[in-house]
Amino acid sequence: MEFDLEYNSERPHLIIPEYGRHIQKLVDYCIALEDVEERNKMAKAIVDVMGNLQPHLRDVPDFKSKLWDQLFIMSDFKLDVDSPYEKLKKEVLQAKPEKLDYPKYAFKYRFYGNNIQTMIDTALTWEEGEARDALYFTIANHMKKCYLNWNKDTVDDQVIFKHLVELSKGKIDLTDKNETLSDVKDLLRKRKPTNKQSNKQSNKHSTKQRLKKK
Repeated sequence: MEFDLEYNSERPHLIIPEYGRHIQKLVDYCIALEDVEERNKMAKAIVDVMGNLQPHLRDVPDFKSKLWDQLFIMSDFKLDVDSPYEKLKKEVLQAKPEKLDYPKYAFKYRFYGNNIQTMIDTALTWEEGEARDALYFTIANHMKKCYLNWNKDTVDDQVIFKHLVELSKGKIDLTDKNETLSDVKDLLRKRKPTNKQSNKQSNKHSTKQRLKKK
């Protein structure tokens, strides 16, 4: 006995595999129909079946519109039927999206973090006055803290002011303000342990003492 077997490697490529080969064959058959009314009737029936196979799409806005778009995609845009929605064009589908620019962060001084440039740009929009000057020094203190997290030794305030001038493109200059930033000890001060942490530490300490006594 001989069997005429079909292998997937010999079959046509499925454009949308989620719907299976039977739906693709129905679409191909619909394309070949010569009568317009029969094509329209069968296209609507295929869309109904596609909706039953993808029930999760019913929660998606424009559910039916997406099904019709998928129908035209599966037909390689060769299906000539009357769609209740605007027909998806092949050129629109194949159009390449516009190139997105990478966020412009302060790559030269990465130790300040990605948000420092946003903070500086926002501060520059504030009206001139004491509040804006205070914000400038707050940003400078934050920069100093970030710098110390990267370099544990120390940092001169003038270095921070110089970097701030560079990142703000010369618009924020604190070098001649005759004021100093927060002390290194204050910026690197460790947080006090919470009640839970202190209880754990005391329990560990008491356990060690018991073991020593034994």
